[in-house]
Amino acid sequence: MDLATLWFGIIAFLFVGYFVLDGFDFGVGMSLPFLGGVGKNSDDVTRRQIINTIGPVWDLNETWLIVAGACLFASFPEWYATLFSGFYLPLLLILLTLILRGVSFEYRHQRDGLKWKQGFDRMIVIGSAVPAFLWGVAFANIVQGVALDERHVYIGTVFDLLNPYGLLGGAVTLLLFFTHGVTFVALKTDGQLRADARRLAFRAGLVTLVVAAVFLVWTVTAHFSIAVLVLAALAALSLVLSIASNLRGREGWAFGFGAATTLFAVVMLFAALFPNVMPSTIDPAYSLTIENASSTPYTLTIMSWTALVALPLVLLYQGWTYWVFRKRVTRASIEGAPAHA
Repeated sequence: MDLATLWFGIIAFLFVGYFVLDGFDFGVGMSLPFLGGVGKNSDDVTRRQIINTIGPVWDLNETWLIVAGACLFASFPEWYATLFSGFYLPLLLILLTLILRGVSFEYRHQRDGLKWKQGFDRMIVIGSAVPAFLWGVAFANIVQGVALDERHVYIGTVFDLLNPYGLLGGAVTLLLFFTHGVTFVALKTDGQLRADARRLAFRAGLVTLVVAAVFLVWTVTAHFSIAVLVLAALAALSLVLSIASNLRGREGWAFGFGAATTLFAVVMLFAALFPNVMPSTIDPAYSLTIENASSTPYTLTIMSWTALVALPLVLLYQGWTYWVFRKRVTRASIEGAPAHA
């Protein structure tokens, strides 16, 4: 395996980490109207309980995106340039809504007013749903191919990205992250909220299973290989096992299988993409490939040694953080805390 192929795998690994971890963050944020009530019927204690499940880890999860973007820029500058210029508006919208979500987490508790908190809660929902949908649209289009000319420049419009396969990809990530997040709420809470989250995760899981099945079949048909077929089957099986585990009240297993579903689905997309990084729908000769989009061997060598040291440290720190904050967020702990916490 050459260094360019190795770094294609590392980029895939980083995006898997991001979608698995920030994916359930998105799902938790989107669950607020469904589990915490709406308007005058909203329960602030329940909403605080939901938000506190990801309070200690959401910002750490988002750093995977920063690392993935930085590594993409350094290892595949042509891919980075084409992606961020051609997909400028969707990626800008993702960035703005992520900022909106982060600000909402920090400012929600600064005042006790109901309208103040409800306003930031809406921003959390928007800041979770929009990226969850647009990431699926973006990756589906990358795999399907876009209009690249001979200079590797995207000559389409943002509306060209809103094609049936791209929109289906967005629907899959939106539903998958929502189900994954609600499962996490069930895993991390107690009492009525835990029971409500389990019921909602089961219903959302069934819808996700149907939509994801269509997307998986479409992807396997359009980009058939043994690897893509096996990964699609593993993703489907993991989702079924997650739904079944949740139905039996095994939230830990349900969450684990949900994470495996995202892992296999993202790896499947990268497998379908290989050896391209951005196929051209105008002429295959205009496609960006691992070879023509990568940095020099010297750059990749330096990055490889850096990754060899840094990645294990990142994984150890991430694991330690989740271990420290492994306990359930109980309703009693929220009721006993100050209202602004």
